Amino acid sequence: MNAQANSARQVLHRYDDGLTLITFDPALRDEFKRLNVAWLERHFTVEPIDERVLGNPEQEILNAGGEIIFALLDDQVIGTVGLKAESADEFELTKMAVDERFQGRGYGQRLLETALQFARQRGKRRVVLYTQTVLKPAITLYRKNGFVELRDFDRKYARCDMKMEKQL
Repeated sequence: MNAQANSARQVLHRYDDGLTLITFDPALRDEFKRLNVAWLERHFTVEPIDERVLGNPEQEILNAGGEIIFALLDDQVIGTVGLKAESADEFELTKMAVDERFQGRGYGQRLLETALQFARQRGKRRVVLYTQTVLKPAITLYRKNGFVELRDFDRKYARCDMKMEKQL
């Protein structure tokens, strides 16, 4: 799907290679779901919490003070990540996905860096995420960016066996 101009979205970063990172655009709402469902079905299953968040990201993420960031390459949506407000001091990094055809090119790193910068700008002191130990490339990415594993946590998702945090 090609992105269309929308005055509500904000450009967060433009890169020389054509990658642009923007805030949520209602015209791209279905792309948020498409990318995440593809990732979930490839690795796990879509859980009820996923259906709720992906089916209504405005209510579940945006209206609660969070944000959804899209990665556009030549106006094609190739990646996304959500920041869900958990408290005044904390975001949950959630629903991060890069189209399989564009993985391994550093786009996930750029999405993560931009999400962390956004969290800092919003005054958050910490970002948490839930993951699965079999997702070795993702865990390597998170550790490279300063996330550390937490020992005790409630399992928000059936598929997740690890929670990580980064102090900002």
